[in-house]
Amino acid sequence: MIGYYAHHQGAGHLTRARSIAACLREPVWGLSSRPAPVGWSHPWTELARDDTPRPSDEDDVTAGGMLHWAPTHHQGLAERMAHVSSWIAEHRPSLLVVDVSVEVALLARLCGVPTVVVALPGTRLDGPHRLAYDSAAALLAPWPDDAHTADWPQAWRDKVWCVGGISRFDGQTVPARPPAASGQRRVLVLWGSGGRAVAPSMVAAARAATPGWTWTERDPHTAPSADLWADLTESDVVVTHAGQNSVAEVAAARRPAVVVAQPRPFGEQAATAAAVERMGLAVGLSGWPEASRWPALLERAVSLGGARWDRWSTGDGARRAARHLEALAGTEPSEVVA
Repeated sequence: MIGYYAHHQGAGHLTRARSIAACLREPVWGLSSRPAPVGWSHPWTELARDDTPRPSDEDDVTAGGMLHWAPTHHQGLAERMAHVSSWIAEHRPSLLVVDVSVEVALLARLCGVPTVVVALPGTRLDGPHRLAYDSAAALLAPWPDDAHTADWPQAWRDKVWCVGGISRFDGQTVPARPPAASGQRRVLVLWGSGGRAVAPSMVAAARAATPGWTWTERDPHTAPSADLWADLTESDVVVTHAGQNSVAEVAAARRPAVVVAQPRPFGEQAATAAAVERMGLAVGLSGWPEASRWPALLERAVSLGGARWDRWSTGDGARRAARHLEALAGTEPSEVVA
């Protein structure tokens, strides 16, 4: 049996877990501080939170820089780590996918379980990331092999699985887009659940600067989409934050795009925006531009088109990840305990 740990921050880790689990032929068991995602049909263990209540500012949550998050004397942290280790002892998984947590990855490895750590973009050469990546049996990278690994140590490149983007829409047929009414072209703006650094007034200024374009925003907190696939495929240009799942969904829909990085630890989104720009897949920006730049940016996105997204996502990223996991899990006996 394969264990799959998904971090509670944002929605992307859970979405990716669901996509990969749906392609696994090996039994899988999910663990997270959040409830199982909609559509999850496998066993699930909900863990205690390790960030509520928040530790004091004086607490050394990084253990002197050796870890990312290990607040001292925190009941939730103690409970979740005890729960993970007892789950390992009881169910004896053949491996644990960790998406993402340095501390959970190290705990599993100390319990004798091989780990597959989901790699993230950005600068990950700090001590805690090195501990997790160095000790992993493999690194699962949901991007193409020329996107983010150029500055990695050779040992990491030797064990990485670059499977391409993973989207819940992989395998869907992109419909022919109906013509825009009255000549108006459509901009779809996508925000994620991890927060945004762009004020509504900045979006309003961009809208005012682009006559001939109709702007629609989708934000999971304030304006969720009833049918995101339809929103994507009916747009002329998608303006999206640079989160891994949103970029993968735009790639699956093969839409022209402007990818705007939001502030994230380790420069995660800045690295993704730079990658899609460098690879010529979409317009990639390190931050929200001045309103006067938007007419040219939208036209540049249209000229790039969406066909080049096939370099980022071939539509089978989750299936490729599942086959890699099954091959690795097959090196040791797998036991399922109900």
